Amino acid sequence: MNSRSAEPLATALGKRAAGPLAKMGLVTVDDLLRHYPRRYGDPGTLTDMDRLQLGEHVTVMARVASATVRPMRSRGGALLQATVTDGRHELALTFFAKRPGALRPHEDKLRPGRAGLFTGVVSEYRGTRQLTHPDYVLVGVDADDDEAAMTEASRPIPIYPATASVPTWRIQKAVRTVLDPLTEDDVPDPVPDEVRARLGLPTRLDALRAVHVPDSPHHWQTGRRRLRFEEAFVLQAALAQRRAAVAAQEATARPPRADADGLLADFDAALPFTLTDGQRTVGTEIAAELARPRPMQRLLQGEVGSGKTVVALRAMLQVIDAGGQAALLAPTEVLAAQHARTLRAMLGPLAQGGLLGGAAHGTRVALLTGSQNAASRKEALLDAASGEAGIVVGTHALLGDQVQFADLGLVVVDEQHRFGVEQRGALRAKARVAPHLLVMTATPIPRTVAMTVFGDLSTSTLTEIPAGRAGITSHVVPADNPRWMQRVWEKVREEVDAGRRAYVVCPRIHPDDDVDVPGRSGAAARRAAEAGEFDDVPEFLELAGPEDGAPDRAPLRAVLEVADMLRSEPRLHGVEVGVLHGQMGPGDKESAMARFASGDVPVLVSTTVVEVGVDVPEATVMVVFDADRFGISQLHQLRGRIGRGADAGLCLLVSTAGPGTPAATRVEALAATTDGFELATLDLELRSEGDVLGAAQSGRASSLRLLRVVQDADLIASARTESSGVVEADPDLGRHPALAAAIAAELDAEQEEFLERA
Repeated sequence: MNSRSAEPLATALGKRAAGPLAKMGLVTVDDLLRHYPRRYGDPGTLTDMDRLQLGEHVTVMARVASATVRPMRSRGGALLQATVTDGRHELALTFFAKRPGALRPHEDKLRPGRAGLFTGVVSEYRGTRQLTHPDYVLVGVDADDDEAAMTEASRPIPIYPATASVPTWRIQKAVRTVLDPLTEDDVPDPVPDEVRARLGLPTRLDALRAVHVPDSPHHWQTGRRRLRFEEAFVLQAALAQRRAAVAAQEATARPPRADADGLLADFDAALPFTLTDGQRTVGTEIAAELARPRPMQRLLQGEVGSGKTVVALRAMLQVIDAGGQAALLAPTEVLAAQHARTLRAMLGPLAQGGLLGGAAHGTRVALLTGSQNAASRKEALLDAASGEAGIVVGTHALLGDQVQFADLGLVVVDEQHRFGVEQRGALRAKARVAPHLLVMTATPIPRTVAMTVFGDLSTSTLTEIPAGRAGITSHVVPADNPRWMQRVWEKVREEVDAGRRAYVVCPRIHPDDDVDVPGRSGAAARRAAEAGEFDDVPEFLELAGPEDGAPDRAPLRAVLEVADMLRSEPRLHGVEVGVLHGQMGPGDKESAMARFASGDVPVLVSTTVVEVGVDVPEATVMVVFDADRFGISQLHQLRGRIGRGADAGLCLLVSTAGPGTPAATRVEALAATTDGFELATLDLELRSEGDVLGAAQSGRASSLRLLRVVQDADLIASARTESSGVVEADPDLGRHPALAAAIAAELDAEQEEFLERA
C-alpha cells in the first residue's frame, strides 16, 4: 500500500483529532477514506421529526424557526431555547451556560430560516421532544464567501456512520483534510488501467472524491458503483489466484474401472431405485474430475432430500476401485454415526469386506469419533491405516495425529460451513499428494453468493427430489391461540396413532438458560458459543434476538420444560416423549435417536441438533417453537427432517412475531414455499450483508463495505470475468502491484479462513 494511504491519522490530522476516530477503528488515511457515507442529505429535504424515538441518537436535517437567550430564574445562569422544524413538526434545542454572553454565538448562528444538521439524543421535557446541547452544523454558514455558500447549499451532504463523540460533520472535515491534497500517485488503484478503460470506470481517487465530496446524486452514485466493483474485483482476483494454485497441484488420478467387477458397478447394479437425471449428470461431472491428475475442488449443493449422499458414495466407490480411500468429515457425532449407518445399509455386503458373508471384493466403513471406547477406536484406526476401510467417517476426531490412511484419495466434507481451513487442511495433509475434495451443503446458495464466497470451487446443484417423496406442507401457528395449539397436539397424536413420528424443536435446553437475552442475535450467539458459554454450539448459530423496537417477548421455550409439558398433555396420554440435545453424552444421544427411529419413543423433543442430516423416514410432523427466532435457512434445514418417506410431512411453525415484522416475514415466507433457492435469496435480502458474508460465516466482520451480493450480481459477474483474465495473464500479479497489495490487505489470516470455508 502507498505510504500516503498507510499514513497514521495521528500524523495526518494530529493526535487530538485522531484519538476519537481511532476508537471507531479508523487508524490510517486509508481506513478513513474507506469509511463511506451511509446516506446523503439534501438541504432541500428535511427530516420527518414525527418519526424520532425517545432515547435515540439522531442526526436530523431541519430549518431553524427561532432561537432566544434568557436568564434562568430558579438556579441562575442562562438558557438558549431554539426550535427547528421540518415544516410540520418541531424539535426543541436547549443549551445551558453560566452567563448569557456564552450563548450569544449560538444565537447568532441559529438564525430563523437557516438549514442545518443537528445531532444528539432525543429526550422529552414537559411533553416536548428536545435535543440538549446538540452538536450542529449549518449549511453554508462557514463558507468563505457567498458563492461558496451557494455551492455548498446545493450539494448532497454526506452523512457518515458516527458516534455521540464524533458527529458526522467532524468525520466529513477529517476526510476533506486527508482527501483534498491527494494526487493520483498517492492513491494506488487495484483495478488495472485496461479494465477501467474497457468498462468506463473512474480512477479510485476520482471515485473517492465522488462519494465524499459529491456535486450531485449522480456523482456519488457513479463513485459508489466504481468502489463496489473494486470490492468485487479484489475478491474475485483472490479467488482466481486460488483456482490457479489448485490447478497447478498434482493429484492421483482415480478413473472409473473399465470392467464390471468394481464396487461402483456392483453398487449401481444393486440400487433399489433409479437415479434422478440430476444425480446422473452430477455423477458424470465428478467421475470425470476424479479421473484427472489435478485435485477436484467441487461444491455439491442440493435441496434437502435431493440425494447428495448417493452421489458422494458413488464418488467414494470410484476412488476405492482405483486403489484409494475416502474420508467423510461430519460436524456432529449424531450425524457422523448416522452417515456410517446409512453407508453400511446402502452398501450391504459390499461394506463387509473380509468378513463372513461379505462381498469378495468388498470394503469396510469405519467410524471414528471422540467418544468411542478404546477398543472401537483402535479397530477404526487400524482399518484406516491398513486400507481395510475404504471409507472412514468421522468428526473432528479424524484430524488427530494418530489417524493415518493407507492412501487418502478423496475428502468429502458435509455441511462445510461448520469447518475452518485448519481443520480441512489437517485432514487433507494426511494424503501423500493433494486429495480430491467434494464439499456438500444442503443449504441452497444463491448464484451470486456462490460466485462471491465459493468462487474457487466448481459447483454442482441437485434440484430434483427422488421419486416416492410425498412432500411437506407448512403452517404458521400463533403461539397465543389456545385452540390452534390444542389442534397441534391433536395432530401429533393422530400421526403417532398411525405409526408415525413427530419432532418438537425448541431453541434452548434448560428453562433457565439465558440465550434469549435481547441482543444475543446470530453473531453474538456464535461468539458466545465459541467462547464456551454454551455446550451446544451448533444449536445457537442462527438464533435471532428480538426485532429492533419490538416489545419484550415471552422467554424462549426449552427442551426439558416442553418435554415435561407434553408428558402431562391429555391429548398425548400414553405416548412416550423423549429428549435429545447437545449436552447429552454420545451414548445417550445414540439411544434417544434409536428409540425414536424404532417407534418406541414416537415423540422427540430436541434442540436443533437434529437440523442436519438426521434421517428417520417415519417422521412426518415437526413442531418448531419460537420459529420466528430462527433464520430461514435453519428452519428450512429443520423442516427437511420430515417427509423423507412415502408419507406427507407437516411442519407447524409456532410463532410469537407480530404481523408485519421481519420475523413474521421470515416465517410466512417459509410456510409459503419449499423452494430452498428462493428462500436463500430472500434470507440474503432480509439479513445484513455482514451477517451473511461476515460473522455468520467466519466469526469476524465482513470486509465488504458497499458490495451487496444480491443487488450487485451484474458487478460480481463482470468482476469475475475481468479478474480471471488479469490473473491468467499475470498469475503472481507481478505487473499489478496495487492489486496484489489490495488482496494482501483484505485477506489477512482470518479473511483467508473465511474464503477457505468455500
